[in-house]
Order: sequence, then structure tokens, then C-alpha cells
Amino acid sequence: MKITTCTFVLLLMLAINSFGQHGKLKETIIIRTGLGEIRAELDLKRAPVTSDNFLRYVDARLFDSACFYRVVRMDNQPKDSIKIEVIQGGLYQNEDKGFSPIIHETTEMTGILHTDGTISMARYTPGSATSEFFICVGDQPELDFGGKRNPDRQGFAAFGKITKGMEVVRRIHNITASGQYLETPVLISEIVRAAE
Repeated sequence: MKITTCTFVLLLMLAINSFGQHGKLKETIIIRTGLGEIRAELDLKRAPVTSDNFLRYVDARLFDSACFYRVVRMDNQPKDSIKIEVIQGGLYQNEDKGFSPIIHETTEMTGILHTDGTISMARYTPGSATSEFFICVGDQPELDFGGKRNPDRQGFAAFGKITKGMEVVRRIHNITASGQYLETPVLISEIVRAAE
């Protein structure tokens, strides 16, 4: 009886362990632009709602012909006392093509901080994020939960990290612009899941 119970417990533990390993924890995406490719790894385990939302847009091909349209640098945010550095992209003026907003997964919930190369969701109020996303250029702790960039102190929903192509991100970030919005946005020809 003792051996049977131990065997059952061992088999149960193995089944639970192997079940967890079959579920995907990460998903690699490729952002193709006129200036080169950017690869990012989305964290499906720690930011499931935000990652799944982004992948809905990818799978529906809604990011095809989207763009990077905003660059935020130290020199173009004179009215902001808390300065950040990011590039922002998404559907921009075609939000009506997208899905409903998602709940806000804070960095306090996920543990994914806004460090150099982090990909995160743009938003107005918590729970208003749809397709607009940004990539951090350098560490941006004021975008984390408790940060002072937004008066609500809820931060932004980080959900992944650039693994290749930060030179492309920096090239976009350095495009000359009068203000934060690019006169000629950088076309995103497509965003796709990387082949395994």
C-alpha cells in the first residue's frame, strides 16, 4: 500500500510537471520595418493578457502596414518634468480596426520592468490599451508601477523584451522630428510569429 501511494504521488508530480512544460511560456515575434527587423520575446507566463492581446493583432494581420510614428527623446518633451525615451508604434489613426481594450497588467503584477529593450503597451487610462505599443530606449523606471510619468502611478503594461534589432530601434529613435511625431512614419510591413 505504501509503495502504491508513493508511486501514485510520484506519477502525479511528473504529470503536473510535464503539463506545465508543454504550455508555451514565451513567443518570439518579428517586426519587419523599412529600416530592418526587430525580434522580441513575449512573456506569455507573466503577462498573459497583454501578450495574448498583442498576438491577436499579429494573427489577424492588423499590424501589416502599421507604423512607428512617435519618438520620445530628452530633447523633445520640454513640458514633461519626468522624461522618458521610447519609440511608439501601432495602428495609430486606424484604431477602429482593432479589438476592445484589455485589463491593465501592471509591472507590480508581472515583475517585467521597463528596462532597455522592453516592449510595453501605450494607454491613456488603466484598462484602455489596444494596439499601440512602445519600446524602451534605455531603462525607464518611471514607466513602472509607482512611477511618476502618469499621475495615476499605475505605470504601463510591459510584456516582452527585444532580443535582436535594438540597432533598428535606436535608428528609429534618432530620426529627426519636429516634436515627437515623425513627419514620415516608419512603416511596419508586418509583425509575425517567428517560425519554430
